[in-house]
Amino acid sequence: MHRVLRTTAFALSLFLLPVIAFAAPAQYQLRVDGLACPFCAYGIEKELNRTDGVESIRIDINAGTVTVTMAEGATMTEAEAARIVEDAGFTLGGFEEVRAQASTKPE
Repeated sequence: MHRVLRTTAFALSLFLLPVIAFAAPAQYQLRVDGLACPFCAYGIEKELNRTDGVESIRIDINAGTVTVTMAEGATMTEAEAARIVEDAGFTLGGFEEVRAQASTKPE
């Protein structure tokens, strides 16, 4: 009986390992109307850092975009993004989920 359980557990771990290793967190690109300077970027970054689940933020002032990477299992809706951007004093001009690169580092 124990041998069957061990074999089943081993087989299951082999099946799930690729799924776990290649799972990527949700990532979104927000186009922000009015994003024109580092002070603007700071305001948006500050609001995003107050948001549960936000893991990292990358801002491109020239393109007027903010890329938000969420923690594993966390997501963001367009309505949430619009509220965050509006709280920072700007208007959300676009919202798109983008593919994040998978991380294989152990936690």
